[in-house]
Amino acid sequence: MRTAPTILHLDMDAFFAAAEQAAKPSLRGKPVIVGGLGPRGVVATASYEARRFGVHSAMPMAQARRLAPNAACLVPRFSLYRSVSEQVMELLGRLSPLVEPLSLDEAFVDLEAGGAAHDAPSARETGERLRADIRAVTGLTGSVGLAGSKMIAKIASEQAKPDGLVLIDPGTERDLLGPLPVRTLPGVGPATGEHLRRAGMTTVADLAEAGEDELVRLLGRAHGASLFRMALGHDDRPVVAERDAKSVSVEDTFDVDLHDRVRVRLEVDRLAERCVRRLRGSGHSGRTIVLKVRRYDFSTLTRSETLRGPTDDPAVVREAAGRLLESVDTTGGVRLLGVGVTGLADYTQEDLFAQAAAEAEAEAEAAAGAESEEGAPTVPEGAASETGEPQRPEPARPDPAERRWAAGQDVRHATYGPGWVQGSGVGRVTVRFEEPWSAPGRVRTFRVDDEDLEAADPLPLVRPAGRTEPPPAMGGGGSGQVGPASIPETVPDRRPG
Repeated sequence: MRTAPTILHLDMDAFFAAAEQAAKPSLRGKPVIVGGLGPRGVVATASYEARRFGVHSAMPMAQARRLAPNAACLVPRFSLYRSVSEQVMELLGRLSPLVEPLSLDEAFVDLEAGGAAHDAPSARETGERLRADIRAVTGLTGSVGLAGSKMIAKIASEQAKPDGLVLIDPGTERDLLGPLPVRTLPGVGPATGEHLRRAGMTTVADLAEAGEDELVRLLGRAHGASLFRMALGHDDRPVVAERDAKSVSVEDTFDVDLHDRVRVRLEVDRLAERCVRRLRGSGHSGRTIVLKVRRYDFSTLTRSETLRGPTDDPAVVREAAGRLLESVDTTGGVRLLGVGVTGLADYTQEDLFAQAAAEAEAEAEAAAGAESEEGAPTVPEGAASETGEPQRPEPARPDPAERRWAAGQDVRHATYGPGWVQGSGVGRVTVRFEEPWSAPGRVRTFRVDDEDLEAADPLPLVRPAGRTEPPPAMGGGGSGQVGPASIPETVPDRRPG
């Protein structure tokens, strides 16, 4: 345990929702919910305005809509979130070489290792400077906790929310922890929490008073002893700069249960391809292929197959996942599918059969491409990027009548410039034209097949240096123009049905 609060924990405030509010001036100060928009969608993040209505992460989107009917419900834009996260992690890297990212919006930093702080005053100064730098670079806010251990620093950042800083002096940990619920401690989930409650332990102080022997009797040697140490405020875990990934996986929940076996197999193949892209992106290969199937009755089955050696070959992963699917009964319907790879390694064990199959597949694709040079290439129905945004084939465009626009999606119009989809349905798409650094923009409605409207990449949250001209959306006229007085206060969901 350290004698100075030189471990920093940063947690960005309502990260996804805050990024959307920063990108969309018309949503600032209003309830925003980010997550899946389908009938089975789940909330990823809710803004603090939406949380006042009881909305929280992991809640079904349908329930969130009922609690906050006037909230803007938006599809996640992970490309934007990753970009902002990289900016934040770069700022943390300037403080210390020991930065341990936990997710896109959360990380530990060892300030002592970087010489950024050695006592409480210097740690507080560093934390305040970090918060100011994050706001200047990204326009967002983050909460900072400072303490002598990772566990206490994380608890401190929770107490600092939103947009604050809390420093816990080493030696005061037990006073802080005593009245807190047992679920505050790492490793105490719903099941363990209920087990402890039945034993009469509801606060951290209760755990400390019970003693190590009692906790070992209730929870087992390893868990009981670890929990007793944490109840006393002891946590000597170091900040680890690089954490080895244990697995890579992707999964999709379907709006309607899948009953067609052929469709299920196609979805498994698609997930296998996505999983391999992530696997290669992380610089790994894997030895064990895992298939996850959640059926109509919410029963979840997991099947796995271990290969002779690690691979990052999409054909090998696809075929293994297909074999695993053959052992699963999907007669009643499938609501979720997932494909993962575990047993990760930094090298691959070449499989001659898979290599031959891949070469044959490449030759077939080349031949198909040569045959279709005179016509437009085709794209599988429902093709999409990993962020959930529509994916346009190159060089040909999809049939305009088939174009779908998701609420929150970035777009650009040839006349009105950049904007975002406010809603769509019955052959129309409504777009609000604004930029992160502009005033709330105007709303215009187009046909979904309008050739002047295209999907676009997210704009930076902070105005680029030298950019001073007003955005195109704020000027001009044209049909469908809506005056400032007509800008709605909330974002209606105009999806069909």
